[in-house]
Amino acid sequence: MAISAAMVKELRERTGAGMMECKKALVETDGDIDLAIENMRKSGAAKADKKAGRVAAEGVIAIELSDDGKTAAIVEVNCETDFVAKGDEFNDMANGIAKTILAERPADVDAASALSLGDSTIGDTLKAKIAKLGENMSVRRFNIFETNGVMGVYKHGEKIGVLVDMEGGSEELAKDIAMHIAASKPTAVSADEVSAELIEKEKEIFTAQAQESGKPAEIIEKMIDGRIRKFLQEITLLGQPFVKDPDQTIEKLLKGAGATVKKFTRTEVGEGIEKKVDNFVDEVMAQARGE
Repeated sequence: MAISAAMVKELRERTGAGMMECKKALVETDGDIDLAIENMRKSGAAKADKKAGRVAAEGVIAIELSDDGKTAAIVEVNCETDFVAKGDEFNDMANGIAKTILAERPADVDAASALSLGDSTIGDTLKAKIAKLGENMSVRRFNIFETNGVMGVYKHGEKIGVLVDMEGGSEELAKDIAMHIAASKPTAVSADEVSAELIEKEKEIFTAQAQESGKPAEIIEKMIDGRIRKFLQEITLLGQPFVKDPDQTIEKLLKGAGATVKKFTRTEVGEGIEKKVDNFVDEVMAQARGE
């Protein structure tokens, strides 16, 4: 059967695949469009499975806020390259995933994968995009955040996202706090939230450093106490100097506004993922071979 341009066009519109791939699929099925789609889906799933082991350390942070501003979902969706991460197709998918997660509130990533996204599921949508764009992709993590007070929301480009649960104050202040957290990376709101294990670990390091000074034990003890206090100020939100006004701490800023930060979450693309450094020539050759 002769494969017409109209048939190729229809298959492209229904699958989003390239022209040559559509023509090849139609030739193999003697013009049966439905069978071509089925075969392409199977081929796409196989390609997706093959790419699943590849490191996906790039991507975007997507945030979806409820109409009343009291609930938000922050989601990290990963891919392999910044080129794909900057594409509208990938970003539209990530935003759709965040919207679905906010609406359905799944328990974990596996549960999210089974949720409906358009005419498919999130998991199958990812597989289809993997087959089409040629990169491994995944929903790495998400957090559903709720507040009874003011929600602070801030995105730094597409790579860093912050949500803040604040009591009292204003939306402008909450956003300023979220922006500060994006820049300064605090690990806890206050010193009370820092684990005893982390403090003890730092104390051991400071003790070893102080003992090399050869100073008396009582002086060493004061040195250690001072360094621990400084350490806690550096890693806690309340102890840090405000990025917009370093002359005052976040604690003083909040106190002056009659506000309290209850909790926050900061998500950055690729945190903790060991990025693989590929040889560019080898990478191009692998893509040419369809690997």
